[in-house]
Amino acid sequence: MGIPLRSLLVVSLLLSSVALHVAAAKTIDPYKVLGVDKKASQRDIQKAFHKLSLKYHPDKNKGKGAQEKFEEINNAYEILSDEEKRKNYDLYGDEKGNAGFSGGNFGNREGYTYFTGGGPKTSYFQSGDGWQTMGGQGNTKSFSFSFGGNPGASGGKPFGGGFDFSDVFSNLFGGGSMGASQHGGSAGSTRANTGTSGQHSGAVKIQDVTTQIFSKEISDQGITWLLLFYTPQSKGQFVLENVMQDVVHSLDGALRAGKVNCDNEKSLCKKAGVSLGKSARLFVYSYATTEKGSLHEYSGEHDAKSLKTFCQEHLPRFSKRVDIGQFSFPPNVLPNLPQVLLLSSKKDTPAMWRAISGMFRNRLIFYDAEVHDVSHPLLKSLGVKNLPAVIGRTVNGEEHLLKDGISVKDLRSGIRELKTLLENFEKKNKKLASNQANKKPSSQREENNVPLLTASNFEEICGEKTSVCIIGVFGSTKAKEQLEAVLSEISKKTLIRGQNYISGSALSYALLDRNKQSVFLSSFDKSGFKSSDKLLIAYKPRRGRFAVYKDEVTLEEAEGFVGSVLNGDVQLSPTQQKPVLR
Repeated sequence: MGIPLRSLLVVSLLLSSVALHVAAAKTIDPYKVLGVDKKASQRDIQKAFHKLSLKYHPDKNKGKGAQEKFEEINNAYEILSDEEKRKNYDLYGDEKGNAGFSGGNFGNREGYTYFTGGGPKTSYFQSGDGWQTMGGQGNTKSFSFSFGGNPGASGGKPFGGGFDFSDVFSNLFGGGSMGASQHGGSAGSTRANTGTSGQHSGAVKIQDVTTQIFSKEISDQGITWLLLFYTPQSKGQFVLENVMQDVVHSLDGALRAGKVNCDNEKSLCKKAGVSLGKSARLFVYSYATTEKGSLHEYSGEHDAKSLKTFCQEHLPRFSKRVDIGQFSFPPNVLPNLPQVLLLSSKKDTPAMWRAISGMFRNRLIFYDAEVHDVSHPLLKSLGVKNLPAVIGRTVNGEEHLLKDGISVKDLRSGIRELKTLLENFEKKNKKLASNQANKKPSSQREENNVPLLTASNFEEICGEKTSVCIIGVFGSTKAKEQLEAVLSEISKKTLIRGQNYISGSALSYALLDRNKQSVFLSSFDKSGFKSSDKLLIAYKPRRGRFAVYKDEVTLEEAEGFVGSVLNGDVQLSPTQQKPVLR
């Protein structure tokens, strides 16, 4: 069937109108908007976008035209950050691949096909009753209508009379409807308001953090996180997300990024102690100062360099910096864990090593040293020929070169390689420890056990026949294991420096479950030490006095505390009442 002459005339008139309008409209070059070359890499495009979006963001720039400029920047980035859109623009001058129509926007609204023409602002739309006008004044810079193919736009036949215009363009351009997409003039503005900048191709993903995700992936997992707390009404959210992306990209592997919507996660924000005013707030979840993770707020300038410095300062610090000229692995370290030493030419502990020390903080003991040659006897004996290198000491006292001449292309790949190296070393040590335990007679396997204090053995262990009873109080299984190992080792040593302690007097060691013996502990402290996961109590039953050690219970610190009690160097306090176990 031939095409009706009337329909062809309408098509011809419309195409002429479009061509005239496209020629007159000013095409905005996304490369010029972002100030980048057409051969620019995705990284260069992202940097340019972040720089300009920070400059023109409405939260920071109230100048005339800033909002329009900001939308241009977002629209340009939307094209160039998407591989397909960028390719289409380079080929056709239009991100949708619509050759010859780069200046127009085509679409449909609510079942109507429409377009707006130049001159007095008159909009034409077609419904089931044919073409109608919507009055108005002024000029317009957009020309929009549908070529059909969308069932929602007048049944896919925008010209009526049974003529499907999409068939014409199917033949000309090789199939497919060109009018199925929605009008997209405000896409950049919408993205800015909703803060979904992480969705762009090549951009770093900023994870939405819920209470469950925080508990499983963040809390005390040993990994440093950059966390944005916000509500949809918060100012500065979009700016901070852009800066976060740059920083996490440069510290990829050592740092992860997340955002918490406090409207949806009220309990999480409350538990974290974060309250929001008008502006979003940025924190690093860090292990820089304690064994447990804690939030540290960033209050510096909103630029990548300042934020990166802040994040680097808050990477974990579980590796002890040592002098290689005087260093040797300690022979008795508790808990009995493998030890690893990084040798590098870095003046300070490398970020890579700090990050990995957080991930393995309860599984390995970390050291690092600055070295500029391999002539040191320890290095020569282990065959270290190139730096950087990692040396390990197993639980049975053997020292091995794990790897030397370590070469990595970036932080992420370096951390991945070190993680694999240390996991393999850890597996080897677990096998060694298992073999050692199986070879020992049962009597020797039990000799390190420190008894659990109960009502039935209290008089025997901490009764008045005992001069000093050292009680390790624990609130978790992990704390119990650490205290047992420390007290077991101390019990084998003589800790008396002077002659103040009466030789032959009884000294005993025991463990106590804080969760089951709160009444007993309240005899020493009204709170029952509820906030402490592990601590030491030195109790003198005959005198009804005691001393408490609440800091980190390492072998060295615990030895110092017990020795000071025995030598009278610690001031004792009277108990609230006589401790009784139930």
